[in-house]
Amino acid sequence: MTEAGTTTGEAKKVRPIVPYLKLPEKEGEEAVLVGVRCKACGKAFLGERLVCPACTAVNQFEPVTFSRTGELYAYTIVHQSAPGIPVPYISAIIDLPEGVSVRANLVDVEPKPENLRFGMKVEMVTRKVREDSEGNDVIAFFFRPAEG
Repeated sequence: MTEAGTTTGEAKKVRPIVPYLKLPEKEGEEAVLVGVRCKACGKAFLGERLVCPACTAVNQFEPVTFSRTGELYAYTIVHQSAPGIPVPYISAIIDLPEGVSVRANLVDVEPKPENLRFGMKVEMVTRKVREDSEGNDVIAFFFRPAEG
């Protein structure tokens, strides 16, 4: 998924919308969220850190790959947004099993309260959201209700 052919013969590249989204490099791999866990206190965080905001340990981190599944902690159905952004959509906070929460849009479900419940199982998906100024695909992550 790192490259796709273009009509000009050049390889089209993809890039994540945020640094803590790691896109697959080989066939069969899945995109994941990455971060660090403090070796001193055990707290996990998305992305890189130098100092632990929980215990103030310095440079005491190990890398962690977060689960692609979690639970819906909170949500809001957005009915007014910036021009060009289709509404309504669901803005959510997802709790991951590793003890972190991530903000993401909930997709593949009609934005109605009767379709949502706190604690429902969700899974991460990625989608192209735009092209950058160089023509590369920009990939973002979302969550959707988990199958099963």
